[in-house]
Amino acid sequence: QVQLVESGGGSVQSGGSLRLSCAASGDTLSSYCMGWFRQAPGKEREGVATFNTNRITTYADSVKGRFTISQDNAKNTLYLQMNSLKPEDTAMYYCAAYSPLICPRLGGSWRLWNYWGQGTQVTVSS
Repeated sequence: QVQLVESGGGSVQSGGSLRLSCAASGDTLSSYCMGWFRQAPGKEREGVATFNTNRITTYADSVKGRFTISQDNAKNTLYLQMNSLKPEDTAMYYCAAYSPLICPRLGGSWRLWNYWGQGTQVTVSS
């Protein structure tokens, strides 16, 4: 069973950048489909990006071209590089792992994902 711990959140101005990290323990990330999700106050949790075991990535339309998901297997860590941040990106960001290996559809239910971190807050001011 994998344990996930996010870090790297913070407060930035519109147009700024942040890099989120998700450190895993208890198992290797390469054994899972990995994803980043976010949840703004009063809104449903939504998928941001996924990274599957074949290193294929998918992105929500709202972040395409601005966010990049990546994984360092040597460090057993998942990343989310966020550039050109907008106020609407403000949310709690979570990393998640899914097993078996095939990633669920990004726009599908977040409840399908098996393992979650505690989240890291991202606040973007205008």
